[in-house]
Amino acid sequence: MANTLLTPDVIARAALATLYENTVAAQLVHRDYDSAFVGAVGDTVTIREPAVFEAEEFNPTTGINVQDATEGGIPVVLDHHADVSFAITSKQRALELADFREQLLNPALEAISQKIDRDVLSFRDDVTTEVGTVAGSIWDTPEALIQAGVELDVHNVPQVERRAIVGPRTRGKWLANDLLKRADASGSTAGLRQGSVGAGIFGFDAYMSQNIGQPKPTGSQVSGDPTTEVSVAFHRTAVALVTRQLELPYGAQDAAIEGYRGFGIRVVFDYDIKAKKDIVSLDILYGVKTLDANRAVLIKGADKA
Repeated sequence: MANTLLTPDVIARAALATLYENTVAAQLVHRDYDSAFVGAVGDTVTIREPAVFEAEEFNPTTGINVQDATEGGIPVVLDHHADVSFAITSKQRALELADFREQLLNPALEAISQKIDRDVLSFRDDVTTEVGTVAGSIWDTPEALIQAGVELDVHNVPQVERRAIVGPRTRGKWLANDLLKRADASGSTAGLRQGSVGAGIFGFDAYMSQNIGQPKPTGSQVSGDPTTEVSVAFHRTAVALVTRQLELPYGAQDAAIEGYRGFGIRVVFDYDIKAKKDIVSLDILYGVKTLDANRAVLIKGADKA
């Protein structure tokens, strides 16, 4: 029997699960969220950064030096408002949830998750350290991560929580390497499992994103070759993704918000009397902020084969 109870709450819960499972880059960076804060486009929030201490030589004559445990704060503008809205007929609204999800909801959330990942990956525009572009360097084998790791070590970047996101061509080159041919895919979610290139590769967990593309051509970061992929190796704290729940609109009787681990999706129903169709609108609010560009390295190269 058809499911006639496709309410905003039901759709929001299904949408949130799909969104969470399909993001890749968004799950690999520093995350900050506060479910108690309801945001609006253009709002600025302050995210917490860990306190900084200095290890001092203990002097038994003068005793210890008590340092203030003061946390810093970084402002982030919530300037991304991803939206997908579509019209459905009465027949489509009467679909089983599984059918509605497969035919309409999943494609809508796929578009949103791709946009989030593209926006997160835009932090590459702030990164200036590169490997794979000078004589003797490599980009098309996993050993590129050795060079990237050296650059991070020079900047005293912690050796845990290092990640790499590469493009499809780079992933193809790497998987042809004997080092990865027997590597098992890993990850905590479906999106990460599907995108996994390999875990623990020279200290990095590597993933593929189809959104790696090319960043905006700023300075010397892009060579101009149309097949160039600018992959990135980084520590989790190089960039932050900040999400906040949107407010329910005034006067909207059919609307709902669902949140999970920092993702908050809003679903609003409306009715277009002229077209005699229901409107389903899904949106999410977030901001992306580079925290420390020295905690990331670009892996550049072109497949000219």
